[in-house]
Amino acid sequence: MRASLDVAVAKPDPAPPQTVALAGRLRAELDQVDRLLDGFLTLARAQHGTLPGHDMVSLRHAASAALAARADAIAARNLTVDRGAAGPDAAGDGAWVAGSQTLLYRMVDNVIDNAIGHNHDGGWIRVTTGASGFAWMIVETGGPVLDPRLVAQLAQPFRRMAAERTGSGQGAGLGLSIVSAIATAHGGELDLHARPEGGLRVGIGLPLAAHPAYAAPADVPA
Repeated sequence: MRASLDVAVAKPDPAPPQTVALAGRLRAELDQVDRLLDGFLTLARAQHGTLPGHDMVSLRHAASAALAARADAIAARNLTVDRGAAGPDAAGDGAWVAGSQTLLYRMVDNVIDNAIGHNHDGGWIRVTTGASGFAWMIVETGGPVLDPRLVAQLAQPFRRMAAERTGSGQGAGLGLSIVSAIATAHGGELDLHARPEGGLRVGIGLPLAAHPAYAAPADVPA
């Protein structure tokens, strides 16, 4: 479909402006279809326990990579990023887990994408990782007070908060359901809470993997 669009627009005679505009809109829709299909495939693999590879993954490193890759999007919305309280990560990065690096990085990417997309301009994101018997990552955002009953459903496919409550009307509502499926496939779980003062708290707990960089455990932030 993209090739057909490119051929139509690239013909020797200049295409009418309306055709060029329509081609741009169709490409944007095709990109959305790509993201939706990719989300479905990732969700299916995780739900069926298809975990390619068996790698050692640091949740702290994965979170840092996700934030770095989205620096432009964070700057565009003037978001403040706080790496949170220091856990064992500060000395030796204790939040190591074992499993599919591809899926675990996708899990972290989706949580960070959710924090950026469902935020408000000038808002904030707090990312904390650590270990205390298990590896954990907590991502918090500010914003309006959310309905706890709706927040509890966000891990189900196609569930989203209303756009006027989150600042975003985009997405298919697969992001956190993919996070939940990947966490479950790795023996962990996703925990969602509406923050009493407003915004969302996303917590992920996974079995802790032994690693030379592991330091003494710390308590999970309340």
